[in-house]
Amino acid sequence: MLTPISLNRSFKNPNLISTSKIQKMASQTHLLLHSHLTLKTPSKPLSKPATSFIISAKSTHPPISGRKLRAAVIGGGPAGSSAAESLASGGIETFLFERSPDSAKPCGGAIPLCMLDEFSIPPELIDRKVTHMKIISPSNLTVDFGKTLKPHEFISMLRREVLDSYLRSRAESSGATLLKALVTNLELPSSAGAPYVVHHTIGGSRRSLAVDVVIGADGANSRVAKSIKAGNYACAIAFQERIKLPDDKMEYYQNLAEMYVGNDVSPDFYAWVFPKCNHVAVGTGTVCSKQDIKLFQHGIRARVKSKISGGKVIKVEAHPIPEHPRPVRVRGRVALVGDAAGYVTKCSGEGIYFAAKSGRMCGEAIVRASEGGDRMIDEDDLKREYLREWDAKYITTFRFLDLLQNVFYGSNAGREALVELCGDEYVQRMTFESYLYKKLADGNRWKDAKMAMNTIGSLIRCKIVARDMEVFKKRVLA
Repeated sequence: MLTPISLNRSFKNPNLISTSKIQKMASQTHLLLHSHLTLKTPSKPLSKPATSFIISAKSTHPPISGRKLRAAVIGGGPAGSSAAESLASGGIETFLFERSPDSAKPCGGAIPLCMLDEFSIPPELIDRKVTHMKIISPSNLTVDFGKTLKPHEFISMLRREVLDSYLRSRAESSGATLLKALVTNLELPSSAGAPYVVHHTIGGSRRSLAVDVVIGADGANSRVAKSIKAGNYACAIAFQERIKLPDDKMEYYQNLAEMYVGNDVSPDFYAWVFPKCNHVAVGTGTVCSKQDIKLFQHGIRARVKSKISGGKVIKVEAHPIPEHPRPVRVRGRVALVGDAAGYVTKCSGEGIYFAAKSGRMCGEAIVRASEGGDRMIDEDDLKREYLREWDAKYITTFRFLDLLQNVFYGSNAGREALVELCGDEYVQRMTFESYLYKKLADGNRWKDAKMAMNTIGSLIRCKIVARDMEVFKKRVLA
């Protein structure tokens, strides 16, 4: 969900961070904040874009005779559905494969404000408009993280099964063919001009479909990625329980989301309580101790015991979450998007917006390169029109958040410092500007300098407090 864009993560062993390293980190943070790295988003959602995507330069690829370019999109989540909508709207013959339309990936379900407008998300899909956020430290220091929200600002909470179903329906309305099928294998072309063959099963019946282009949107365990030898990446695991609360307890979470940090709930991430339509999602995640995920789930339940007492678990969910982009995201006429490509941010674990955005960008790129589906495309087209544009807009942000996570999430000392910093209203405002609108905020240089110094002070102060706490524990246990 939210973590301060300016200051957020830890080195592998934060207890060994020297003051000089902290100063260097603060300096890097200050420079990055003023690097004018704006994450641009279109002001209008995609609609009937067949002619607007066609590039003026004449393609060197031969025209396709008697038909349109044919594309298969594997995976019907936000990434796949957005890609399919873009392709079909742009004139591409599009097939969207989804094995389980009635299910959805376990997810906190928070989406930024800009996504509502950019992807034309109807208000009725939103379960809660959260305006209050609390972040709670290992020592239970609690900070209200929503003080600087403007009157029109909120964080949308929704259920993935609702969002995914809507986006798939919209892709169908744009002309995509939805196939409720399990893709079993992607057969690669035997020659440069040969098709890809998507082998799949529908109701136990084996079938095949020949296509010109493939978009892999089939999640962290992507079959498409394995088919093109896209390489591996580290995965976190998210574990979540949906808990239906008594009315009085649910009232407390009416428009409140909570984040908890500490070794008891996760050694390298955070735990959460997010409100849904008639229940709360209580969960946690980790990459370094996946085998202990249920222990950490017990930890977050213990932290919120009094707030969820009397609640009934109505669903238990677990899912892998990629920790960084794959080594290969385009090969031949195959492109990866969303979780399959590794587009989940560090610190926050946010993936919905970036999944939908990457799917749309990839679909639009194919429409442009194929001149509305009239010409064949190749690997160079996908790299130029999709991958380079994506990296130019977002890869620096992903790396930046990775760096910040290494400062604040690796020890309880760093987490105490994180929560302390979150009490600063300037930190909060810069964070919301970044999260809600998907751009690095253009701050005040003097306030940025003060924030950097406060960061150094918080890290040093909380490191000393954590050390004294450990000494006290050892004395008590002795």
